[in-house]
Amino acid sequence: MGGGKVSNDTKRLPTTHSSNWPSTTAPSMTMGSAQNRHSPPHYTGGFRTTLTFFILAICSLYILYSFLFLSRDSCPTTTTTATVLDPPTNSSSSSSSSSSSSQDYDLQDYLDDERKLVPIRGPFRYDTELKHIVFGIAASSNLWDKRKEYIKTWWRPKETRGVVWLDKKVRIRRDEELPEIRISGDTSKFKYTNRQGRRSALRISRVVAETLRLGMKDVRWFVMGDDDTIFVVDNLVRVLSKYDHNQFYYVGSSSESHVQNIYFSYGMAYGGGGFAISYPLAKELEKMQDKCIQRYPGLYGSDDRMQACMAELGVPLTREAGFHQVFIRCEIKTLKTVIESAYYFSRTCIKI
Repeated sequence: MGGGKVSNDTKRLPTTHSSNWPSTTAPSMTMGSAQNRHSPPHYTGGFRTTLTFFILAICSLYILYSFLFLSRDSCPTTTTTATVLDPPTNSSSSSSSSSSSSQDYDLQDYLDDERKLVPIRGPFRYDTELKHIVFGIAASSNLWDKRKEYIKTWWRPKETRGVVWLDKKVRIRRDEELPEIRISGDTSKFKYTNRQGRRSALRISRVVAETLRLGMKDVRWFVMGDDDTIFVVDNLVRVLSKYDHNQFYYVGSSSESHVQNIYFSYGMAYGGGGFAISYPLAKELEKMQDKCIQRYPGLYGSDDRMQACMAELGVPLTREAGFHQVFIRCEIKTLKTVIESAYYFSRTCIKI
């Protein structure tokens, strides 16, 4: 029996052993897989060659197209530059036709052609004239008899356009050379809670919007000032000509008093020195200003209300140092000297 058991166990061992161990064919499959993994297919080399030629062809086409594009753009520029910068000469390298045409040129012809070909560059590129500017002047009936003399010093009848906005009617003479006088709209519906200021700030802050509503034609700029602001109109035109009147512009300057700038703002245009608003910006201001000033009843004056509305419109102050708010202690008779001095120093306006 012991021998039988031994023989039976011995017979079963190879069966168990052969069932648990991998068969002899497994290593060959594994090796075959390894061989397949390390040896690439025969068509890979051809595919890579085709892809390489395709990429090279694309790059060549791109370079050729770029060269043709740049050559096409550079031709007019080269011709224009030569025409503008190089006066016609009779050099030996020129062709017979160009030499004959050059002889017909004189200096005046060259200058005329240069004006036509050279675009206007630099700061003064917009042909703004005095007729394109409309003045909105904030005035008080209590001080009108005195302040109107300031306006007479710079106002040009039949040349300047604008309106004086008063709080109530005043006596005027027909022979006085003054702007048109109008009465400001009612502002009693607007809130005003600043105890140190005056409600007249609400009326003055709406001067630009009310002037716009008059519907004047061919307007590019609205310029606001006080009745004691002296505008040097030629300098004002020159300054505004630097800016595109089709864009949003809020042009002015801060006060020359450091204390005032700290108390109010360095980013605010002071109306005493005058400020300018482009026509498109004035249109947007007119649409929203009444609602805007209702949101700021605690502000002091008209200038900070204007700045608040400009901030809501997203338009910052464009600084121009020529808008001066200078307090000059002088009589009306000496204003001629003051204005001549202001003109010499390229000021656009002065607060008297």
